[in-house]
Amino acid sequence: MADHPVDEKLPPLKMATTGLQHVAAMYAGVVAPPLIVGAAIGLTATELTFLTGACLFTAGLATFLQTLGIWKIGARLPFVNGVTFAGVAPMTAIVASTEDKSDALPIIFGAVIVAGLLGFIAAPFFSKAIRFFPPVVTGTVITLIGISLLPVAFGWAQGSSPEADDFGSGTNLGLAAITLLIVLLLRRFTRGFVKQIAVLLGLVAGTIIAIPFGVTDFGPVADASVVGFPTPFHFGAPQFQVAAILSMCVVMVVSMTESTADMLALGEIVDRKADEKVIAAGLRADTLGSAISPLFNGFMCSAFAQNIGLVAMTKIRSRYVVAAGGGFLVLMGLCPMAASLIAVVPRPVLGGAGVVLFGSVAASGIQTLVRASLDKDNNVLIVAVSLAVGIIPIAAPEFYHSFPENAKIILDSGISTGCLAAVLLNLVFNHIGGRGREAEDVTHPMEAGNEISEASRAPATP
Repeated sequence: MADHPVDEKLPPLKMATTGLQHVAAMYAGVVAPPLIVGAAIGLTATELTFLTGACLFTAGLATFLQTLGIWKIGARLPFVNGVTFAGVAPMTAIVASTEDKSDALPIIFGAVIVAGLLGFIAAPFFSKAIRFFPPVVTGTVITLIGISLLPVAFGWAQGSSPEADDFGSGTNLGLAAITLLIVLLLRRFTRGFVKQIAVLLGLVAGTIIAIPFGVTDFGPVADASVVGFPTPFHFGAPQFQVAAILSMCVVMVVSMTESTADMLALGEIVDRKADEKVIAAGLRADTLGSAISPLFNGFMCSAFAQNIGLVAMTKIRSRYVVAAGGGFLVLMGLCPMAASLIAVVPRPVLGGAGVVLFGSVAASGIQTLVRASLDKDNNVLIVAVSLAVGIIPIAAPEFYHSFPENAKIILDSGISTGCLAAVLLNLVFNHIGGRGREAEDVTHPMEAGNEISEASRAPATP
């Protein structure tokens, strides 16, 4: 019996190039948190480079855990793991509340270790929530994942920083558009291997085109050292503070919720359903990776939703391809010069490719919703309200400004709030006293369902 495409081992060259394509798609997401937190602490350029390399190294280790797996750890799906952006706000809050900034990273690391270990223990219980994720819920969440990622691509398309003079300039937007066009042309007019690495080729072509415009910066390559190892506890032994631990535990819950949704989404895309056992194993990989990460000066790790779009678009479902990407991440952590090569890709070029990647995730969600019986008014309402709730942080970023900071960690994640809304509404409409309404068909989302069926109008037979 032939192996499932998820377990397929591709030829070395194909494995390497497609793995590198995954790294290129998620690189910016991995390096952004350490850059933000490091800047808040006031780290030197050398220390900032070290922290970024450490996060790349630990992302590689976490990706190995998730894709290859050991024992009951790892979903063994093509998942890339890296630093979760959900932790940035609470980590910067910890930095702000720490008088001696040299203690900030040890306090963060201590909190992440505890949150990771508690999450590891809770993983099998958390995974039981799978029964609350029918197609109407998973389709909504997958769609929200794509929609929530698109603003990231649009931000990249405008430039590296909102404070930069050229942010949103015609040059940056033009480079993004050219990259997008190259990817689309490659997908349309090529076949086989070239078609599958269209995103990587688009990034390379876009970077070359950007050189005459002065957008491509080769400075990081010249300044980077060839060898560097993330020495354990480089910034000091972990410290354990209750407030910091509680805030990171909240982030862990958010991360586990998003990872569950990501695994369900990827399971649909690769045609290997993510059941309770797979989700428990995947959450163990996330949480154990997070607990180990601070030992090498990294932050909390989570599955990267943006790479789901790459799997959906390329149709390459092998987990070993993503494991190869994990190998590149480890290499980058050990060789700063290698990491700097990816950093050369201008943000506008990444933005152009991101439109395809993240849009593909949303399209996969819509495909799942097609199977969700949207001819029933209950399901239409579930999708309508859940999408609306999930889009709030995107459409109105200041909507929750008056809420406590800890609450905003959850509320500012459209994926988490939309997922929670979909699960609760599905329970209310389709489970708790709602069985009689499941069969109500509508011809239009705004049209009321038949409140009383023909059968219920008929007089009871004595």
